[in-house]
Amino acid sequence: MKYIQELHEGNRMTGVYLCKHKQPAVTKNGKCYENVVLQDKTGTIDGKIWEPNSNGIGDFDSLDYIDVVGDVTSFAGSLQVSIKRVRKVNEGEYNPADYLPTSKFDTETMYQELLQFVRSVKNPYYSQLLSYYFEKDEELIKAFKGSSAAKNVHHGFLGGLLQHTLGVTRLCDFYANAYPVLSRDLLITSALFHDIGKTKELSAFPANDYTDDGQLLGHIMIGAEMIHDAVLTIPGFPQKLELELKHCILAHHGELEYGSPKKPALPEALALNLADNTDAKMETMSEIVEKAGDNRGWLGYNRFFESNIRKSSEC
Repeated sequence: MKYIQELHEGNRMTGVYLCKHKQPAVTKNGKCYENVVLQDKTGTIDGKIWEPNSNGIGDFDSLDYIDVVGDVTSFAGSLQVSIKRVRKVNEGEYNPADYLPTSKFDTETMYQELLQFVRSVKNPYYSQLLSYYFEKDEELIKAFKGSSAAKNVHHGFLGGLLQHTLGVTRLCDFYANAYPVLSRDLLITSALFHDIGKTKELSAFPANDYTDDGQLLGHIMIGAEMIHDAVLTIPGFPQKLELELKHCILAHHGELEYGSPKKPALPEALALNLADNTDAKMETMSEIVEKAGDNRGWLGYNRFFESNIRKSSEC
């Protein structure tokens, strides 16, 4: 078995993979086929079963582990596999740890750095609020360490939420030192909290899919509610501090069309939006480049960036 990250166009794919998603579809000519997303710890790859009723295709469903034989091709700049044979495998034929994508960075090391930022906040109310979740709430801490930052797009792996939050907080720390107009305590607190709602928006791996809360409310609204719930436990918490912090959370996507209920109205909200956008896009670009391996040619048009991209010559 080759890991998905090691596959190249023209390879024969063989081995056990997690079926993350399976959905029937129909071509323009009315021919039935199935869309499949296969996953291992290095990433995912789209698959197509063009003959779903053939003898070589066994019964299986989403979140099953399946033994796959197929041919790797390229379509619209991305790899996909044309699946020829499938067999659902039994427990004991695979190691689940091989199929869950994981951050390349050590979780505990990242969390200790995050706690340093938590403890650097001087405002006593923001400090208590941060401690409420990041130092005292064991259930939240466990979920925060294990959550992804997205279903797809960026940081879609175990530890992704922690890695993304730390990346955003580092950038915000730089901004606070570079621009005196910014309140460091508000900015760092909002950076640490900006995606906390994703602990409830997305289910645990291997599903890593939207929960009912995620579908109906979304992580921005969930995060604002979590902040309000914790504020109620802290006597004398100033309303103005809560409003400013929640505004930063509500505006961190920057634009209404990107899911923000509000556009940035505070310098700290603008800085948070820029940091969030930078870390998300740089991680997305990094993942694309890493998946390209030794390929230094053009990788094809990417819909997220709306551009044909490749590695730089000195990368």
